[in-house]
Parts: sequence; structure tokens; C-alpha cells
Amino acid sequence: MYDSGRIAIIGGGSWATAIAKILVQHTHHIGWYMRRDDRIEDFRRMKHNPAYLTGVHFDIDEIYFSSDINKIVQAYDTLVFVTPSPYFKSHLKKLKTRLRDKFIVTAIKGIVPDENLSCSEYFHQVFDVPYENLAVIGGPSHAEEVALERLSYLTVGCVDQEKARAFADLLSSDYIKAKVSSDVLGIEYSSVLKNVYAIAAGICSGLKYGDNFQAVLMSNAVQEMARFLQAINPIERNMYDSVYLGDLLVTGYSNFSRNRTFGTMIGKGYSVKSAQIEMEMIAEGYFGTKCMKEINSRMHVNMPILDAVYNIIYERISPKIEIKLLTDSFR
Repeated sequence: MYDSGRIAIIGGGSWATAIAKILVQHTHHIGWYMRRDDRIEDFRRMKHNPAYLTGVHFDIDEIYFSSDINKIVQAYDTLVFVTPSPYFKSHLKKLKTRLRDKFIVTAIKGIVPDENLSCSEYFHQVFDVPYENLAVIGGPSHAEEVALERLSYLTVGCVDQEKARAFADLLSSDYIKAKVSSDVLGIEYSSVLKNVYAIAAGICSGLKYGDNFQAVLMSNAVQEMARFLQAINPIERNMYDSVYLGDLLVTGYSNFSRNRTFGTMIGKGYSVKSAQIEMEMIAEGYFGTKCMKEINSRMHVNMPILDAVYNIIYERISPKIEIKLLTDSFR
């Protein structure tokens, strides 16, 4: 029987805080790596994350904090990585501790920069972690709603279904329902693509396209996502499952969605830089768009929505012109 052992969180943002809240309710002890000592001291003093989800309070006696990633990795058996994808490699560069024997769970909704690999692929290729020790958490799940204990559904993906089920049980509660899947790559890449499509939805909202068109955009987005997932990992999957379609819809429509907010600002005429400065938070889809465009240059999947978002935010083509071209390609 798989035993998750001692669990640690790697990362200090809102999703990391929400997952920590879920796990510590079950385990009553977690390790937690945050890179900044001042944030850790503020957290200990205030008993909540000083920067994210400040309404979620913790029993500090149940948490071992450290800004030394090696201490955390050495002391804990299951490591839940929840860092923004642009900073993922910089955290791992500090590692001197072997990861092969750890159970790695990634809740990162992005591609590893410069490598154009999913996080599980990166852990396997660079750190020699076997696939049976690699898992992923998929949505739909806004951290803010998890913090408010609003009913949410999560999917844990792992090729070892026993390990997936054991970790899913740790996430399950009155307000979290968790199921399992073996489609690790599909979950990872869909979680990246839905951010791209949420930017597209936001751009269209900023351009004053209505709900009728947003529905057409989302229906074309799920078809585009299905084409790519089948190319990258050709297995039988149900695209109507919540981890695919549900995650796409919540990210594309919700006011909690950073990526939709970012896209809306672009559609209203903000430059990429000014939108990023005003948001003060990372929209993963900005980085994911470039990575997915580069990956698809090898895969050659028909992805007009991805292409349109890339042209707008990287090639600086007018959103009005680019979206008009996109609408002409839809049916």
C-alpha cells in the first residue's frame, strides 16, 4: 500500500496556500518552502499568508517553514510543487538533494520555460523521477473558492492509480471531491491551454464581443484542445470531463481568472507590459502562449485560437484585426 508519508508544499502563492489549507486539515503537519524569510516571519506572526488568501488562517504549530529548499526536500516524502512556471527552474537550481525517491505532485499550470516540457516530463528527464512517482493536480479550481470552502472538484493524475487514489483521498473533504486519472500529460497540457483560451475570452470581452460569441469561442477552444491532446498523448479520453472542459470553462468565464482579466485589459487597449504591471499577479497564459506556440511548431496541429493570442500579445497585431480574422474561421 502506498504511503504518502510527510508532505511538503513548494511555493507561496494563492494556489499553494489553498492546497496547504486542504492538506493540513488531513495531516495536521506539513512542511512549507517559501523563498523569502520575511514572508515566513510575517506568516508566523499573523498566522496567515501575508501576501495571498489572507483570510485563510493556519495553526502555525502544524507547519514547518523553511526558505531552504534542500531542508524541505530532505525531510519530506511527498513534495507538492506549486510555483509559477516562470520561476520553476530557478527554484530547482538550488537543489542538491536527490528527487528520484520522492513522490512528486505538480500543481503548476504552466510549461517549463526554455525547455518546452511539461513539469512531469521535466522531472522525469532532468531528475530521473520515475513516472509512477509523478502526479499532477487538475481543476477546475480557483484558489479563492477553495479558500472560501465552496464545493470544488479536483483530479489527481498518475500512471500508478493506487498512488493517485491515496493522494486524492488526502485532498477529499466536505468541500473537495477528488477523482483519479492516468492522463498525466493530458491534464498538464490542458491546464496550460485553458489559460491561453481564457486570455482569448478576455480579449473578446474587452473588444465588446457578447455572450453569444463567447460560447462559440469556448466550443472551438475545446475542439482545439482535443486536437492537441490527441497529438501529444494519443489515448482515449473524454474531453467533457471536468478536468478538461470544466477547467476551460471556469478559467474562461470566471471573474477570479487572472488570464481572462489580463486578456480583457489587452482587448481594451492596454499594452502587455502595462497590463502586467497593473495586475501585480502572474497570468500564466502569457508565458504558456509562447511555449505552446513553440511546441506546436513541431506538432503542426491546427490551433487558430492559440495563433491569434500569440499574434496579439507577442507580435503586437491589433486585437480588433486578429479577432476578426479568427471569427471568420469559426463555424
